[in-house]
Amino acid sequence: MLDMFDLSGKVAVVTGGNRGIGLGIARGLARAGADLAIWSRDEDRNREAAEELRALGARVGTWSCDVASEPEVRRCTDETVEHFGRIDVSFANAGYGSAHDPLRMTLEQWRRLLAVNLDGAFLTLRDAARHMRERGGGGKLIAVSSISALFGTPKQPHYAAGKAGLDALVRSLAVELARHDIQVNSIQPGWIETEATRPAQDHAALNDAILRRTPARRWGRPADLEGIAVYLASRASDYHTGDSIRIDGGYSVF
Repeated sequence: MLDMFDLSGKVAVVTGGNRGIGLGIARGLARAGADLAIWSRDEDRNREAAEELRALGARVGTWSCDVASEPEVRRCTDETVEHFGRIDVSFANAGYGSAHDPLRMTLEQWRRLLAVNLDGAFLTLRDAARHMRERGGGGKLIAVSSISALFGTPKQPHYAAGKAGLDALVRSLAVELARHDIQVNSIQPGWIETEATRPAQDHAALNDAILRRTPARRWGRPADLEGIAVYLASRASDYHTGDSIRIDGGYSVF
């Protein structure tokens, strides 16, 4: 049974895979035997992440990539295929959040975030899917969404809209690509301890509200995403597609 989760010989792309949730996902894939392509704009952090992942036994390549740029996504896809010979799994994880009064938010601020969080995910998954369809043999596409797709998110309507759009994109791609044996799903993390969420962790009232609302009574950690990432990248999920899976310690059901 454990062989179903073995990723030996598989090549996985993880965008934004050099920190936070992305690095947590990459660690899980490395432990399961996958080779890794880390795409991110921060080349220094890419090198640090690669060193850590190689210590887990993975072959790792890194690429400087702005996923909001169609030419850069195409270049990184082509170079990853050239380097490893194939792409079997693609995690569209790159993204960021920012807080604005929605009545004062500019169209530029709205579009800048969506260009990365939604357009970038679309480009990443689209180009990986083209490669998988052309070479045959199926594949796995996974988007990292958020429970913000489900709940009202003060000061971040653009972030929430992007994540909700991402889940809709996943469902549409799942229907389109099932005939090619390509499964498409998303992960909806809850409140996870990362550099990006440090301000919320340090805000006493907000931190207390999050802990009271979360049945697990703790923040999630990047390591909590490893298991679901390996499952969705593996043969164990070959009949599981078009789904959005919450990893939130019970936050969304309490």
